[in-house]
Amino acid sequence: MFVGILSVVSVLALTATARAPQETVTGSRKVTPEQFEQWKKDLNNWGRWGKDDEIGTMNFITPAKRKQAAALVKEGFSVSLAADVDTEKAVDNPQPYEHEMLGLGTDRIGVAFHGIAHTHLDSLAHINYDGVFYNGYKPDPEQIKKANGHAKNSIHNLKNGIFTRGILIDIPLMKGVKYLEPGTPIYVEDIEAWLKKAGLKIQPGDALFVRAGVWARRKELGPYLRGRTGKDAGLDPSVIPWLKKQDIALLAADHPQYVSPSTVVGAVHDFALVSLGIHLFDNCDLEALSAAAAARKRWEFLLTAAPLPIRGGTGSPLNPIATF
Repeated sequence: MFVGILSVVSVLALTATARAPQETVTGSRKVTPEQFEQWKKDLNNWGRWGKDDEIGTMNFITPAKRKQAAALVKEGFSVSLAADVDTEKAVDNPQPYEHEMLGLGTDRIGVAFHGIAHTHLDSLAHINYDGVFYNGYKPDPEQIKKANGHAKNSIHNLKNGIFTRGILIDIPLMKGVKYLEPGTPIYVEDIEAWLKKAGLKIQPGDALFVRAGVWARRKELGPYLRGRTGKDAGLDPSVIPWLKKQDIALLAADHPQYVSPSTVVGAVHDFALVSLGIHLFDNCDLEALSAAAAARKRWEFLLTAAPLPIRGGTGSPLNPIATF
C-alpha cells in the first residue's frame, strides 16, 4: 500500500490567428479608494444569512442547485482546472511545493499555498479589513496563533465539497488573442459580451471561472511577476457592483481575481472575500478547459472540488474538476 504524508502550511490555449485590440470599451471607470470604502458599507452581504453565518454565498448551492448541475453532464468527459504542482523556484513562485521521497513508496509534500503560483481555494478567514473578516468576525491575533487556526470562517466549513454549475468566461478567446497582456482590465462589458456570445445567463449559485490566459503566456514567455507587486490582467474594480448583483457562489480565475496595477490594490479579490463572502479559486490553469469548451461550443459544466478539511485553515490547495 502506498502511503503519502501531507503537510500543508497556510501562509491547450486556443491560439487565435488574428490579434485584436485588448480594450473592448473606452471611457473612464476609475474607482477611487473613497468609493471603494463606501462600497464596503453599501454592498456587503454581512447578516444576509444571519449573524452566525460562516459560508457566505455558498448558501446559494442548494440541493436543487446540485441537481441542476448534475444534469449538465452529457458526455462524462472531465478536465482538471489545476496547475501542476510546481517545485521550481521562480519570480512568480517564491515558495514552491516541497516534495520529498521518504522511501520507495512514501513521500511528503508541503506548501505555503497562498500567492500567485499554486491553485488553491481561499476561505473566508483569509483576508480581513483592519482585523475584521467576513460577517464581522474579529479574532484576537494572539488567540489565532495559540489555537493554530481560526474559530470561524475556516476552510473546514467546506469539508463536504463543492458541486455546482460552472461557467467559463473566456475573454482571450472572445478578443481573438492567446492571452491578455499583463495590466489589461476586464470590465463588466467584456463579461456580458462573452455571456451573450456563449448564450449563457448567470444563475444564483454558479461558479464563474474568468480566463485571462496567464498559463498560456507563462508557457510561451516564461515566469513573470504577477499579483499586487507585479502586473496582471484581471477584473477591474468597477465590476464590484455588478458582481454583488449576480449572487454567484464562487469566483475563480487563472490569476488572483484582480487587475494590477490598479487604483485599489487587490480590490475584487479582497472585496469578494470580506464584503461579499465569496470563496475564491486562485491561480487555476484554465487552458485545458478553454480548449475542451471551445471544441464543444459549450461553456457550462459541472464543477466538483473538495478542499482539505483543515480545522481553522485559511484555505487549501486542491484540484477542481470540470465535467461535460
